[in-house]
Amino acid sequence: VQLQASGGGLVQAGGSLRLSCVVSEGTSSIRYMAWFRQSPGKEREFVAARKWRGGSTSYADSVKGRFTISGDNAKNTVYLQMNSLRPEDTAVYYCAAGPSVIQSNQASKNAYAYWGQGTQVTVSS
Repeated sequence: VQLQASGGGLVQAGGSLRLSCVVSEGTSSIRYMAWFRQSPGKEREFVAARKWRGGSTSYADSVKGRFTISGDNAKNTVYLQMNSLRPEDTAVYYCAAGPSVIQSNQASKNAYAYWGQGTQVTVSS
């Protein structure tokens, strides 16, 4: 399974960005896809997750109501629509795929076996 994330950039506070993560090879083994983020000096933290084939989604409290995770299985792509961005959203965003993820551990970075290379999101005040 290979993941390629894109869509990051520089945006003013209150603006929007949409991240994309294209999955190649081994898609049939994936159960969940997720987005995590990491700021300098901080642990990688959970942002959002969804079942690969659609259905349930989950979000970190800090992004609920502002971010939306979605997917297009025909394109093997997962998206993260980010609205009302804040300076504290600044981070490198990573997409992740997990063949062994279940609902109870979908927010744990240790549950995901495959990671993309990360895309930088910078929100200016």
